[in-house]
Amino acid sequence: MKNKADDSNICICRCEEVSLEEIRNLINQGYTDFNEIKGILRVGMGPCQGRTCRPLILREIARATGKSIEEINLTSYRPPSKPIKISIIGGNINEK
Repeated sequence: MKNKADDSNICICRCEEVSLEEIRNLINQGYTDFNEIKGILRVGMGPCQGRTCRPLILREIARATGKSIEEINLTSYRPPSKPIKISIIGGNINEK
C-alpha cells in the first residue's frame, strides 16, 4: 500500500505564500468564511486577486463543513481586479 504524500506544505496562495496547512488550521479553529481567512492570511489580496487561491480555499471550507461551495459566504472582487499601469488611469497616453 502506498503512503499518501504529505500535502500540508502545498502552496495554496502563491501571491501571499500561504500553505494548505495554514488554511486547514484556520478552518479547524472555526474560521469557515472566506472573508475571515482573507483578513487573517491576506489570501486573495495579492496580484491575482484570488483567482488562483479562492476556489481552492472554498473547496477546503466545503470539505471541512459539509457545505456546498454555493452555501459558503463569498467575497467580492474589488477593482482594479487586474494590475494596470497608473499612466492609463491618469491619462498619459504617451507612456509605452
